[in-house]
Amino acid sequence: MAALTWRFEEPLLVASTAPVGGGLGPRAWVLNAQVPADYGRRDVEAHVGEVADALGLQGPGVGMLTAAEVADLASSREDGVWVDATVGLTWPVWAAAPAEQCTRPEAGTVNVVAFAPARHTDAALTNLLCTMTEAKVQALFDGGVAGTGTASDAVTVLCPAHGETELFGGPRSRYGADLARAVHAALRAGMAP
Repeated sequence: MAALTWRFEEPLLVASTAPVGGGLGPRAWVLNAQVPADYGRRDVEAHVGEVADALGLQGPGVGMLTAAEVADLASSREDGVWVDATVGLTWPVWAAAPAEQCTRPEAGTVNVVAFAPARHTDAALTNLLCTMTEAKVQALFDGGVAGTGTASDAVTVLCPAHGETELFGGPRSRYGADLARAVHAALRAGMAP
């Protein structure tokens, strides 16, 4: 199975919307595994565990799945912040679409993994997730995509577990501004033909 992994010498603090290992807390790795477009397993935690075991990933981690080609990873760096993204936009959706438009089960996923080089409070780290999502939507808008993402997108942001603490993570905060620009750049690169 094709997969991307990020392994850390010591656990980093994570805020994530991923289906496995999402939430807030220390994590030792992040996994973005490629699955078929018709992926239908409901035991996602067990599946990610199988992939993590096969790759030798140990300890708590974050597991994301995508039907996008993980070999087409798009990356961006901005003043110590880094962003890696896989961009699958086969079935974009509007977040607030009417209920009758929300029946499509097909895969199509934008997964974004980012790192901010300073310790953030839980609130600031969670705010960085919002900033990432805002920048993702801006990139999609700028690229002419008719939607705010796909139904299965996931975002994950990491920061050191120790050190001087940042209190803010919005798009005009010290690291949020860099993160927003890096997410936008990575998404636009990943959308390029």
